Amino acid sequence: MLQTINVDSALKDWAIEQRRHFHQYPELSGQEFNTGSYVRKALEEFGISIVEGFSEPNVIGYLQGTEGKKTIALRADMDALPMVEEGEKPFMSTVPGVFHGCGHDGHTAILLAVAKWMSSNRHKVKNNIKFIFQSSEEASPSGAQQLVKEGVLEDVDAIYGIHLMQNLPLGKIGFATGPAMASSDDFNITIEGIGGHGGQPQATVDPIYISTHLIQAFQSIVSRSLHPLQAGVISFGGVQAGNSYNVIPSEAKLQGTIRAMTFEAAELMKERTAQLTESICASFGAKGHYEYIEGTPPLFNHPEACEYAKEVIENTFGADVFEPMDPSLGAEDYSYYLKEITGAFINVGMQSEKSQYPHHHPKFDIDEDAMPAAIELMIQLALNA
Repeated sequence: MLQTINVDSALKDWAIEQRRHFHQYPELSGQEFNTGSYVRKALEEFGISIVEGFSEPNVIGYLQGTEGKKTIALRADMDALPMVEEGEKPFMSTVPGVFHGCGHDGHTAILLAVAKWMSSNRHKVKNNIKFIFQSSEEASPSGAQQLVKEGVLEDVDAIYGIHLMQNLPLGKIGFATGPAMASSDDFNITIEGIGGHGGQPQATVDPIYISTHLIQAFQSIVSRSLHPLQAGVISFGGVQAGNSYNVIPSEAKLQGTIRAMTFEAAELMKERTAQLTESICASFGAKGHYEYIEGTPPLFNHPEACEYAKEVIENTFGADVFEPMDPSLGAEDYSYYLKEITGAFINVGMQSEKSQYPHHHPKFDIDEDAMPAAIELMIQLALNA
């Protein structure tokens, strides 16, 4: 039996007030010092210990459980995006060119509300709880990766996190079990050829022509090297070369992204893109310089944690609330936590008239009616694990 809790209207209103504060004062990845200070002060007022020794602006809180046999971590990300907000809501961003366009203001407020509830209901909290308020989810270097290196999970038995999700209807909660989100790695390629006159191509090594072969060849990795049952994407996002009609340039630059649902697929695509760059360029007499920029690994939702989370969702909100979801080729640095220990990443639906624009859209907004369910879900996951 799950413990009975009460996310009353006062806690909901308080959480919304916190969310709107964070929304008005957004901070970019790695710069969330004011947000971190605000969170730290609130946790201290609740009587929740601050775990020192972790890089700022991350804030780690700790609540000792009445039994203390297990330690459960709950995570929220704090960073905003380099975007200009559009719209007319009364709590618009006050920071030019910075905007909470993905919902992290809501995540931070939700976890802070969870901490507030637990501090007032300590007799119900048997497990130790670690509250992870994480910097820099949206950009590299990853805040999750840094915290894992610093040992944030060393004493943790399981970890749970939520994401307010615009493409999932309000009132639904769901996730994909197993491979849930993709890795996200980037690459830069420089093709070093020999430039010359456009009317005398025989005297050149044309990097533009070579780049067309490279772009085509990379797609053969997905269609011919990757296992057909493993999802993967290679996309070029930039090609720069030359600036004249009749001059073949000496250099071409390409950039792109690699997405994969498994660690094996990500490693294969990394190796093959590097090999093809070198071999194809060499076959035309050019030099290919390949730079691989490691991003986030695939996010794997552990089946045992997913089974538990589904049980909590159905017992708390009803069987019709849970929504099985397909894997996504989006990326999330929460994957660094799940690479180390058992846990799950759960989507809380908020698609409605209030939240009709997708994540990272200038008019994106949260439907705050989704916040109470997210608060109760995180509390129940931590209490009953």
